Amino acid sequence: MFRLITRRIHLSSTPSSSLRFKQGFALSSRKMATSNTPDFNKVLYAPLSEIDPQVQNIIDKETWRQFSGLELIASENLTSRATLEANGSILTNKYSEGLPNARYYGGNEHIDELEILCRKRALEAFNLDPAKWGVNVQPYSGSTANFAALTALLQPQDRLMGLGLPDGGHLTHGYYTAKKKMTASSIYFQSFPYAVDPSTQLIDYAGLARQAKIFKPRLIICGASAYPRDWDYAALKKTADTEGAYLMADIAHTSGLVAAQTLNDPFEYCDIVTTTTHKTLRGPRAGLIFFKKDGPNSQDLEKRVNDAVFPACQGGPHNNTIAAVATALLQVSQPSFKAYAKQVIANAQTLASALHGHGYQLQTGGTDNHLVLWDLRPLGLTGSKVEKVCDLLGITINKNAVSGDASAQTPGGIRLGTSALTSRDMTEEDIKVVAGFLHRAVQLSLFLQKEAGSKLLKDFIRAATTKGSAGAAQVHDLRKDVVEFARRWPLPGADIRTIQRPAGIEEDF
Repeated sequence: MFRLITRRIHLSSTPSSSLRFKQGFALSSRKMATSNTPDFNKVLYAPLSEIDPQVQNIIDKETWRQFSGLELIASENLTSRATLEANGSILTNKYSEGLPNARYYGGNEHIDELEILCRKRALEAFNLDPAKWGVNVQPYSGSTANFAALTALLQPQDRLMGLGLPDGGHLTHGYYTAKKKMTASSIYFQSFPYAVDPSTQLIDYAGLARQAKIFKPRLIICGASAYPRDWDYAALKKTADTEGAYLMADIAHTSGLVAAQTLNDPFEYCDIVTTTTHKTLRGPRAGLIFFKKDGPNSQDLEKRVNDAVFPACQGGPHNNTIAAVATALLQVSQPSFKAYAKQVIANAQTLASALHGHGYQLQTGGTDNHLVLWDLRPLGLTGSKVEKVCDLLGITINKNAVSGDASAQTPGGIRLGTSALTSRDMTEEDIKVVAGFLHRAVQLSLFLQKEAGSKLLKDFIRAATTKGSAGAAQVHDLRKDVVEFARRWPLPGADIRTIQRPAGIEEDF
């Protein structure tokens, strides 16, 4: 059994005075709990492994999975030890509805200090002038940040336009189907999707402008969850101004790359910018809403955003998460993060080039950012099948719609991202090895589909997992290669010097 590195700090040979104090406090607290604490409170002083070994084992198994596999989901990353420490802190205990110096509860002097610091660091990370921009750091996630932004900007049944989900957009940008309005953004507002040009798979800015002239949106949303190219914010701003619309950028996927100034800057053109903090920003799971203070659309915008977050859309902020966001943003402001962001893009472009070299078709033919969108339809494969095979191999990816798919529920592609592998120290030559694994995985998928005798996913899985079958043997051999490669690399948040396979994980190699 192993523990997170934050639980193993006592291994340091020369602990600091602060560390010795923490160790002594932990020991004395445990001693006090044993001798003076009522039985009903003794549980408060015992470690997780003692109180709940079942949950500890699940954490251990997940840590082992991350250590033993290759994380290629474009919306995931590996946060730092310092961020994990802040996120698991005693700040969890404090309730603080409201804003700094305007709370509904007492005892928030240190929480106020923290939230003000987090705001300051958010603006610094994105090189923003506090006289021109403000930020709310309380959203629990990117989706809640987006709905709070819509609540601030629009009235119910106002019109908005966002990139369609099958073309790389996000659910919260107004997605709906012929039979169902899928999210609050389409339930409470009228939405109309714009699209990519089918011939290039690039955003059709001219088509968007023509649609906006007819639809008359109050808000245009730019940003995506599966678009491998940069955005022309100037073109979007021109359309928004022409139609009298707000312009909002959701940079959840690319915010770390924007902060590092490796991609175009949406703040120069947008009224509101939202983001998650756990993707390319490499922080905890949360959201941010930036709002412009000095533009023609900025009247009362700060108050509207703050009121939309609380009390309109959520309750008290998660102060432990805000502390972790502040810590992550401090890291984003360092020169080393810019080097990281550049390496993320270099790795993604290397991955795209390697896959293209194997003859595979990629959406837009390559990438400008951290992700690659792989079109599997020319191979006769679905994203669901390749995702399932990769799970068996220890490669984590996700199925994804590609331009031209009839339905986002039956996608013809997979989405790949390089943020997490870059956080494990991989560079271009290592990514070429990963591309080789992906090539073998797709070729294995073609073999399994043939062995299955049908196109049903359940038959495909049977061909891959039936013991003694040729398919299962190939899965075993490729998984062995993947795992051996993955375990060469460090894993932020875990001490790989002491890591051991936990109970419940079976391996036959």
